[in-house]
Amino acid sequence: MKPRSHSRSAAVTAIVLISSSLAWLGAQQAGNTVPIDPDDIGGVVSSSKGPEAGVWVIAETTDLPTRFARIVVTDDRGQYVLPDLPPANYQVFVRGYGLIDSRRVTAKRGQQLNIRVDVAPDAKSAAQVYPAAWWLSMLPAPEGQDAQKTFALGMKECHDCHQLGNKPTREISPAFAKDSSSSLEAWDKRTRVGPSGPSMGAFFQNLGEHRKAFADWTDRIARGETPSVAPSRPAGVERNLVVTLWDWGTQKDGRSDMAASDTRNPSVNANGPVYGASEMTDALTIVDPVANKAEVIRIPTNAPPLNSSFNAAPTPSPTWGPDTWKRAADPRSIAITADGKVLVAARLRENQKQPAFCGQDSNNKFAKYYPLRQSARQVTIYDPKTKQFSNIDTCFSADHNQISKDNFVYFGQNGSIGWIDLTTWEKTHDAEASQGWCPAVLDTNGDGRITQGWTEPDAPVDPARDHRIQFGCYSVTVNPKDGSLWCSGIGRGDRKLMRLEKGPNAPISCKAEVFEPPTDKTFGSGGVEATSDGLVWQDWRVSGEFSSFDRSKCRTTSDPKATGQSCPEGWTFYNNGKEKEPTYANSNFKALESYLTHVDVHDTLGLGEAPMYGSTHTDSLEVLVPRTRQFVSLRVPYPMGFFPRSANGRIDNRSTGWKGKGLWADYGSYAGWHIEGDPGTLPKVVKFQMRPNPLAK
Repeated sequence: MKPRSHSRSAAVTAIVLISSSLAWLGAQQAGNTVPIDPDDIGGVVSSSKGPEAGVWVIAETTDLPTRFARIVVTDDRGQYVLPDLPPANYQVFVRGYGLIDSRRVTAKRGQQLNIRVDVAPDAKSAAQVYPAAWWLSMLPAPEGQDAQKTFALGMKECHDCHQLGNKPTREISPAFAKDSSSSLEAWDKRTRVGPSGPSMGAFFQNLGEHRKAFADWTDRIARGETPSVAPSRPAGVERNLVVTLWDWGTQKDGRSDMAASDTRNPSVNANGPVYGASEMTDALTIVDPVANKAEVIRIPTNAPPLNSSFNAAPTPSPTWGPDTWKRAADPRSIAITADGKVLVAARLRENQKQPAFCGQDSNNKFAKYYPLRQSARQVTIYDPKTKQFSNIDTCFSADHNQISKDNFVYFGQNGSIGWIDLTTWEKTHDAEASQGWCPAVLDTNGDGRITQGWTEPDAPVDPARDHRIQFGCYSVTVNPKDGSLWCSGIGRGDRKLMRLEKGPNAPISCKAEVFEPPTDKTFGSGGVEATSDGLVWQDWRVSGEFSSFDRSKCRTTSDPKATGQSCPEGWTFYNNGKEKEPTYANSNFKALESYLTHVDVHDTLGLGEAPMYGSTHTDSLEVLVPRTRQFVSLRVPYPMGFFPRSANGRIDNRSTGWKGKGLWADYGSYAGWHIEGDPGTLPKVVKFQMRPNPLAK
């Protein structure tokens, strides 16, 4: 009787659902439309189950000078509005978890467009649009806590550069399968090709016997196995998101940083071009989001071609053939100055050919205090008005940077922080007079100042002397509350958070502090940023936490043993759950990486002064909302492959609310050709806007 009763109940339920769906469809046909403006497209998305909430509606066009797409999310009734579209014909389709992509239909602005979409018939069909992390979560970590930590540290080397788990990496190309006796042999081959083949191949071999798990993973996927857990659809304020994308750069671009405005004043460069630095192609990439056009400018340099294990490909790529990605300028970080110029860290000369004032025998006070023998990158400044570059030869290596309120731009490198006084540079164009640098020396003898004659990092701490520390500074920030400088490195198991006070008479007034998390379970640091309340935010690439450090809570910052353990009470940790960031199959380590930390300093998203980090394998930026301490995902569902390395807010018009501001980012993978589409697909610059509700026009 129970089965019959269950069957009768199921039948009644089915009749109710069908009746509800028919009633809803009838209402739509009777003229129940979504209010739109003449430059919008709007309507309702439905499937056999009725209205589809929390799915993406994507409008794309190639009618403009560069490819353009705008993406919105449906509300709880399946309604959507694609707002403020530029004049063009659009191909519109729907993507959502649990669905298969709808057929693309042609639409114009001002059109009511209701879209019918099919429910995915099986798990395999549904999983084709899951971000890479959900596929990679099928891969098991080795057994044992120590082995898993070693594995996670090794995987960091892969995650730093590109996604794992996307379609190009979870499938074995016929080019690798051919003449391979096993999937493992094919994996050994595939990791040796491309712009970083020698390094990538070595990293993979370091995984030892666990390489077999990768071969088994791709074999299981080839047999039809899919992720056991599906990502969640956008909910809450995530449904208010408007995402706009423009093509820029070239099909061989790799590892791009970008900037849309001065981080101190978000109205600088309002409505102007967005700039990116493409490391692999020596390019300054540009998008004009008003004219919807893109251009590429080659960065001039006197540096010889850069040939290293990280950009030579002795084994031809199945995509690009024997191309070795030779480059010379090797541009990395980028920033926009107060007068709208574009500052780029780039190679301008050979590393060893330092200016004479960098050495200890010069009269330069910084060189006498701490001489610098080489510089991997220097600084060039592009003036959009004159289309000219001006070079600043730096003794220190320039990479990621931040500009302070007093117009100093700071760069981190291993063991020291360097800076350029931009005001002095603009007045004099004197490279020596405009720059300075400091090592990190701890006041381990407790006399309140730093005295030369300190002990070096490889020597024991002497309680009678100060002690210099070695530290990584891949990411540097200026704390807006007190002007102090903070550094985070990206070594495999890096745990340091370094603070430097320049003082009134650098370098002799420079004094450092160092802090480490109170538990050894937190390791593998990434980026660092600070908020106006003085909190310093840090993401942890390997162990997976997001942390804040509050120095004002410290009972003491004195560290006479240079251990970094002087302030355990200053740390607070946050963890984005498995629902948003899945882990490896049998582990608590995440199947992804957080890349750098950012802050929406000027509240361009309307979520407050929110810290965030780029999540490499989930196609998203993960934002920690200050008032709720909950994470909000800024996901780019199309094309899959969003790998954010930077995020920069800009306000174009303060009087137009959400429409006049946005948070900018870009696709920054080393392997840009892994983006969804064919190998000719271009990277994208991305604008996130948060409207008050999913139907706001």
